[in-house]
Amino acid sequence: MNHNFDPTVLREYDIRGIIGETLGPDDARAIGRSFATLLKRAGGSKVAVCYDGRVSSPILESALVEGLNGSGCDVVRVGMGPTPMLYYAAASANDVDGGIQITGSHNPANYNGFKMVFQGRPFFGEDILTIGRMAEAGDWIDGVGGVEDRDILDEYIDRLVAGFGDIDQSALAGLKVGWDNGNGAAGPALEKLAARLPGEHHLLYTDVDGNFPNHHPDPTVEANLEDLRALVAEKNLDFGVAFDGDGDRIGAIDGEGRVIWGDQLLMIYAEELLQRMPGSTIIADVKASRALFDHVSAHGGKPVMWKTGHSLIKSKMKETGSPLAGEMSGHVFFADEYYGYDDALYAGVRLITAAARLGKSVTELRGAMPNMINTPEMRFQVDESRKFAAIDEVKERLANSPAQVDGTDGVRVTTDDGWWLLRASNTQDVLVARAESESEAGLERLMAQIDEQLALSGLERGESVGH
Repeated sequence: MNHNFDPTVLREYDIRGIIGETLGPDDARAIGRSFATLLKRAGGSKVAVCYDGRVSSPILESALVEGLNGSGCDVVRVGMGPTPMLYYAAASANDVDGGIQITGSHNPANYNGFKMVFQGRPFFGEDILTIGRMAEAGDWIDGVGGVEDRDILDEYIDRLVAGFGDIDQSALAGLKVGWDNGNGAAGPALEKLAARLPGEHHLLYTDVDGNFPNHHPDPTVEANLEDLRALVAEKNLDFGVAFDGDGDRIGAIDGEGRVIWGDQLLMIYAEELLQRMPGSTIIADVKASRALFDHVSAHGGKPVMWKTGHSLIKSKMKETGSPLAGEMSGHVFFADEYYGYDDALYAGVRLITAAARLGKSVTELRGAMPNMINTPEMRFQVDESRKFAAIDEVKERLANSPAQVDGTDGVRVTTDDGWWLLRASNTQDVLVARAESESEAGLERLMAQIDEQLALSGLERGESVGH
C-alpha cells in the first residue's frame, strides 16, 4: 500500500493544500502512517493531535489518527484548539513524543494543513519531503495503536497565566485591553484566559467559525485590524491584540490606533527581557526593521538577523541559546520562561507584563519608536525555476558594491538611504521585496535599486500577489 501527494502540498514549514482539490482524508492517513513510522524508528510511540476550527478539520483529524494507529503509534487527542495548545501538549507531557496540529493557519477557508513537532524539535524541510517519499514507496511499519482523549485546556490556561511571574496583578486592575480572535481556533482558550487576567477585557469573535464571517484571521494585514481599532477607540482601551486563525501569530494596535508590527512588538519584548537577562541574543528575520536591531544593541543585547520561517527561527534559537526571537509575520518565540515556541496568547500576556515591568504604557512604548518609512511586504509571481537563480544573480552583481550586502536569506542591501530586501519564498513561486528608509526620497531611491536589479535579471515587480 502506498500514497502519492499532490506535489504542491509538501511545503518548507508545513503540509498545506486545498480541501477536495489537493488535500483530503487519504493524505491525512498517509501523513499519519509516515510520521508514526519515523517516530517508532526513532524510539517514540505516542503523538498528541489537535485541530483548528475549519470545517474540514474533524474529518482530517479522524483520518490522521487512523494513520498514526495503523503504524503502531498511540494517540492523545486534545480536541479543537490553537496550534500553541498542541505545542504545549507536546512540550509539557512526559509521555508524548511528537505532535501534529491540523490547521490552515491564515489561509482562505477552503485550505487546510498540518504542523508537526518531532521529539521536541520542529519538523520541516527535509523531514516533510521524507514523509512524501515514504508514502510513495509505502515504506510504513504496520502496527496497532490506542487512542485516549485528554482535556488540557485548563492546564494550558494555567501555564499562560503563570507568565505574570512575580508581577503584582492588583496593580494592573485599571488595565483595559481589546482582543480580536477573528473566529479562529483560539476562541475558547481566549475566553478562559481573559476571565483570569487583571483589568477589563473586551473580546471580539471568540465563536469558532471556519468560514471566518467577520474578517480574515491574518493580523499582518492592516485591513483585518479595523474592527479591533474601532473597539480600542470606542471603549478607550489601552491597546488591542489580534490572533491569526490558529493562534500562533500576534498582531496589535496601541491606544491611539497605530499598528504595532511584528518587529515593533519584538522591540518591546526585547527591552524588557534585556533588563532581566543582559547581553542576551535576540533573533529576528531578515524582513525586520533596522530600528529593531539598533534597539537590541542599544539595550545591551546581541541582535542576530536570520532566515524567515518559524521552523528555521526555532532551530536557530536552540543553536544560539537565544531566549527571544520573532518575525515580521507576528510569530514571537519566548524561551526565557516558556518553551521556545510561537504562542500568540502567551505573547499577549507578555505584552501586558512587559509594559508593567518597563513602567510605561504600550502606547508610550510604540510612540517612542523611530518613525521609519517602509513598504509593506511586496510579493510578486516569478517562475519557480527562476526565483532562486535571480537572487543568486543579484548577489553576484552586488559582490563588489560599496553597499553592505547580507546574504543570510536572499539579499539584504544596506545603503546610506536605509535598506532593501529581495528574497525567494520557500513556499510559493514568488519573490518577496521590502525596503525601509527615514525619508520618502530615500525609499524611492531604494525601490529604484530593486527595480534595476530585477530588470537586469529580466524580471519586473509587477502586481503584488497574496500569501
